[in-house]
Amino acid sequence: MTGIGKNKKTTIYDLAELTGVSASAVSAILSGNWKKRRISASTAEKVSRIAQEQGYALNRQASMLRTTRSKTIGMIVPKYDNRYFGSIVESFEQMARDRGLFPVITCTQRDPDLELEAARTMLSWQVDYMVVTGATDPDRITALCQAAGVPSLNLDLPGSLAPSVISDNFNGALSLTRSLLEKCPQPLIFIGGRASDHNSKERLRGFLAAHQERGISVPEENLLLCGYEPEKAQTALKNHFQQYVTGQFGLFVNSTISLEGVVQFLRAEDLLSDDKHPAIGCFDWDPFVALLCKDISMVKQDVAGMMETVFRLMESGEQDVAVVEVPVLLMQ
Repeated sequence: MTGIGKNKKTTIYDLAELTGVSASAVSAILSGNWKKRRISASTAEKVSRIAQEQGYALNRQASMLRTTRSKTIGMIVPKYDNRYFGSIVESFEQMARDRGLFPVITCTQRDPDLELEAARTMLSWQVDYMVVTGATDPDRITALCQAAGVPSLNLDLPGSLAPSVISDNFNGALSLTRSLLEKCPQPLIFIGGRASDHNSKERLRGFLAAHQERGISVPEENLLLCGYEPEKAQTALKNHFQQYVTGQFGLFVNSTISLEGVVQFLRAEDLLSDDKHPAIGCFDWDPFVALLCKDISMVKQDVAGMMETVFRLMESGEQDVAVVEVPVLLMQ
């Protein structure tokens, strides 16, 4: 049998691959709970033997697995490219250190494979807790954590298997859209985000609800969920304007990242002068946005409040599957 290698610490996922047994079954065997799982004695003996051969029993013996805390906590974050995620990382790191914990943070580029790889690596380092921020498939990571006996929490995007702390996306979008419709009382253009993304769905729901309050119908072509990248927002707006826009218009922009592409388009088309300047709102906040264009409303997510909730849940040991929505602030 091929070994894992001297320089690589053996994990339950390595053992699962070597033995042909699921990671959750390996975890149950090494923690002594295999009889409750109705795992056969022969399978338990096989996994235990291979674990000893691979050095797992010496380094991470089941009886010691969760009794000794590493005081290390992990965070997965999708991007570092805007103030919101940067603030989350900074707050997480500071609050962890204030508690005598060592934070380990990695960026996964919104790539589900990288998210899974990052989670497995952090679990192999014996993190005591995992904060999963903006993951494309949070439940997949929660399942890994549960198999390893590590509690986890979802931040920014919710999951169905662990507690989640998110912004109140619906009411934030509702307030922002109401503000925009005061300036431009006609169907606005919603741009940025992904149709499959929970936060985008909730913001779109608030956007449409504010129009409905005024009896305004939003045509399907005004909903440009083109992703978050600036170049995609720029291209989507250019194509939309070529077909549909002839006069006054207003924009609900679903991220400061998308806003970069929106401003690039507006400047290229000379649409930011005083007589042409559209009503613009952005669901996110950055103090430098005023340098890009004037008179813009923004939604500021309460990062401090979210992180306080994260650490409260972490310290309480609460693992009830619930979604905590933290209110946002409309900046005008």
